[in-house]
Amino acid sequence: MKVQVRLFAVLREVAGAAQVEQELSPQATVQDLMDALATRYPALLLPMASVRAAVNRQYVPLQATLHDGDEVALVPPVGGG
Repeated sequence: MKVQVRLFAVLREVAGAAQVEQELSPQATVQDLMDALATRYPALLLPMASVRAAVNRQYVPLQATLHDGDEVALVPPVGGG
C-alpha cells in the first residue's frame, strides 16, 4: 500500500521535501511508517523520537493501522515563547 506523508519543520528540512510517498506492507502501523522513513532518511531517526502523527487530520497513537491512500502528517514538537 502507499501513503502520502506530509513533513513539517525540521523533518521537512532533513528530508528535503514537504511531502513524500511511502510504500508499506498491508496492515502497517504509524510506527512502521516512521521506521521506514528513518531507514530512507537516516537523519530523521533522532527527530522522530518525539514526533506526533495525524492520519487523515486526526492525531493517532503510533500503533494505529494505516490504509492505502491515507495522508499522514508528522509533526515534531515546536518550541516557542
